[in-house]
Amino acid sequence: MTGRPPATDPEGGAELERAIGSVSQSITDPVAKLRYLRGSLADGRAAHTHVRAVPSAHLRWMLYRILSVAGLRHTIDIRSLGYRARSEAAGGRMLVLSRIAVAAAALLVAMGLVSVAYKASRPAARPVEASAPGPGSPARVSPPAAEPGPELHQAAGIAPSAVWLVENGAEFEQYSNGLRIDTSFAVPGPPRSYRVFEADGAFGPAVHSVPVGILYHTTESDVWPLDAAFNENLRDSSHRLLKYVSRNRLYHYLIDRFGRVYRVVGEDGKANHAGHSVWAAEGRTYLSLNHAFFGVAFETRWDGGRALPITQAQLASGRTLTQYLRQRYGIAAEMCVTHGLTSVNPRTHRIGHHLDWARGFPFEAFGLPDQYGRPAPSVATFGFGYDEEFLRVLDEPWPGVRAAEQGLAEQAAIRGTTVEQVRRERQDLYDRWLAEQVRDEAERGGATMPARSARTTTSGG
Repeated sequence: MTGRPPATDPEGGAELERAIGSVSQSITDPVAKLRYLRGSLADGRAAHTHVRAVPSAHLRWMLYRILSVAGLRHTIDIRSLGYRARSEAAGGRMLVLSRIAVAAAALLVAMGLVSVAYKASRPAARPVEASAPGPGSPARVSPPAAEPGPELHQAAGIAPSAVWLVENGAEFEQYSNGLRIDTSFAVPGPPRSYRVFEADGAFGPAVHSVPVGILYHTTESDVWPLDAAFNENLRDSSHRLLKYVSRNRLYHYLIDRFGRVYRVVGEDGKANHAGHSVWAAEGRTYLSLNHAFFGVAFETRWDGGRALPITQAQLASGRTLTQYLRQRYGIAAEMCVTHGLTSVNPRTHRIGHHLDWARGFPFEAFGLPDQYGRPAPSVATFGFGYDEEFLRVLDEPWPGVRAAEQGLAEQAAIRGTTVEQVRRERQDLYDRWLAEQVRDEAERGGATMPARSARTTTSGG
């Protein structure tokens, strides 16, 4: 009787009993059967803890069967075994076979335990970030099949009521919320100086020098697989990237793939990160955000319109950096947004000139509102549109674009005109406001409008 192993039997008790029962049916002598059952159950229970650890039900069944056959040694000294061959020679052969079975069972149990231990020691499976690169070539990372959705749940424990500087040294600053800033690459930037457009459309007379927002970027630089085998490549790539962004003053902060936060441009200076861009909140409109916003970049790519998921270390560091900047400068949550949601082309009046983080940024994990659902100011206020290239990358605009377009349609219906007419009027408004801002900066001797925004399509060299 061969029997069939059950599909699942996590405790293994039923498996052991079935195996012993299938062998005991062949023993006709009641005394021999009793000795067999007692001895086999004792042997089986002794090995039960180890055998049940074997992950395969079929392998466990084989082990229990072998142990059950090995239990026949308890009946060898009984002359009337009840088997077909009852001679002493048959008993001797059975003794030899049972000993072999015991050895085989021990070997299989050992192999099973080794298999379980090996499986347990292996790291958890994770998405493959890149195929093996050729010598000297950085790996190109394939975009994930699904929208990245990293989560960061605040762990239980005591959180500081405020963020303050705990300690600083020649090349670092340590803050109370766990944020550690490396300052070894920091350079000064041109002084901040900007004006804003008020709710009534007037160009406010006040000149501001304090940042009011945070703009999140991806570096678009070469990315190596996050694996110990590429440790030297990862370190070298990050180092060269830091030298490049520092030399060109591209961001205020950069967070590498290990979660290390680097200050690039001093907080009181302008960085060249935003280019032509639009954002609005609390009745104020901001154009070309280099002066008004901090630039925070994550070392990663935005391949194919889908952001490569940032690492857990980057996520944690990005959150603590955001907490620090928001508290120190009183930055409203609505003023924390991504580059892709603000970037525009003033010549063509289209959104999405740069698309990094045009979707996939984990606003919730940063304690921020979902800016993808908010009506896009570039569309709602200035009537900007988009082209086929934009749709080819994104397939569908983020929800805030559709909400803004609905607003344009409602305005056109109220006025009894076309949506295109409303768009043209609002695009003309943008042209006038931008020209006024450029003229104001020139008269004040400030920095000229940027020719481009930060887009680090390089390995950092």
